[in-house]
Amino acid sequence: MRNMETKGLSFAYAGSERLILKDIQMDVSAGEFICLLGQSGCGKSTFLRLLAGLEKPTSGEILIDGQPIMGASLERGVVFQDYGLFPWMTAGDNILLALKQRFPHRDKKELKQIAVERLQEVGLDGSVYHKLPKELSGGMKQRCAIARAFGIDPPVLLMDEPFGALDAVTRAKLQDLVLELWSKQEPKKTVFFVTHDVDEALLLASRIFVLGQSPSNIIYECSIPQDKKPTRETQFEDVELLKLRNTLIRHINMDVVSRIS
Repeated sequence: MRNMETKGLSFAYAGSERLILKDIQMDVSAGEFICLLGQSGCGKSTFLRLLAGLEKPTSGEILIDGQPIMGASLERGVVFQDYGLFPWMTAGDNILLALKQRFPHRDKKELKQIAVERLQEVGLDGSVYHKLPKELSGGMKQRCAIARAFGIDPPVLLMDEPFGALDAVTRAKLQDLVLELWSKQEPKKTVFFVTHDVDEALLLASRIFVLGQSPSNIIYECSIPQDKKPTRETQFEDVELLKLRNTLIRHINMDVVSRIS
């Protein structure tokens, strides 16, 4: 179980009175795929950093299975937009480093085999293990980051616009990859995925939270039942889905207009 709850969560950076997040109330069940949707600068990534334990709330709290988050933990894996790979270490050693921290009592040979298997699981050849990040394309580096995150097998996975810098084809492939990895695991990981792309959120999420402009709170939320989830073939043909797409865009635009006026 890894249920998550936020109670009156607000956040401002140290030395500033300007709130980034204000009174966020959220209740998430274990195994949900949550997309945090909103315009750039609305506090989505800040919220993810709070979930990761990299920042502390100014007020309110975040509870995981009833316990407050006290700092970073290997129970919560993170995939960043900039890959987060150490450039002086090979792709395999980047993954191995995380595995050693997660499974300190396993021997190196076993952990290396796990690293190779995770690379293969995300569609990379085993030879990538010995390559430096500078020798890899952006898509390959992000696959390595995903392999590392799934390799440590955290019950909660935090993904901060992981495909934002990639071309459309690579992005689509990695969206499908993450959805496949999440779908086939039992128990499923609880995923928090930050995006400003409405179509990406609809394709991936079982539940979407829309964040308004700073100081940000939740301005809209919706669930997408498993039997209603779109595919690439249906996402622009299903009438009900198109209505939901327009609703999401309308809420984002109305929030922007209200701040301008």
